[in-house]
Amino acid sequence: MKFSEISKEQWEELSPYLDTCLLPVTGMDTSVKPYEATEWLEQLRDIMDLIEIPFKGRVVTYPAWHYHSSREQLSKELNEWCAAAKTGGFRYVIVVTANKELTLECSAVDLFFGPGPGGELPLQAEVSSAIRALWSGQATGTS
Repeated sequence: MKFSEISKEQWEELSPYLDTCLLPVTGMDTSVKPYEATEWLEQLRDIMDLIEIPFKGRVVTYPAWHYHSSREQLSKELNEWCAAAKTGGFRYVIVVTANKELTLECSAVDLFFGPGPGGELPLQAEVSSAIRALWSGQATGTS
């Protein structure tokens, strides 16, 4: 479910069921070429589909976080944002990226999905298993 599909009135009723926030992060800096941005956004969509489609009704997708000045600053700001999302009512925060070089140090992120070193997308079964493990209290953190 997209953040824009939830009205103020609906949030109170739905929030017990919508306990997981999905945050797409492209992690682009000033060196990203237009064709690279397009490729990343297409891959990001594909990774998000692995979560949004099977877990609709429990996951709320927020707008993508696109740009950063440094990895350290991105990690800091992202960690603060995720902690605030949890304070605001989400129990879990899942971050997805299509940037295979993006690594983040964020203790407030419960799961992180991105492409492998060769650019391959995570498998649907791995994503589903990791999310189910998170919800059952057995999560490992990244995939």
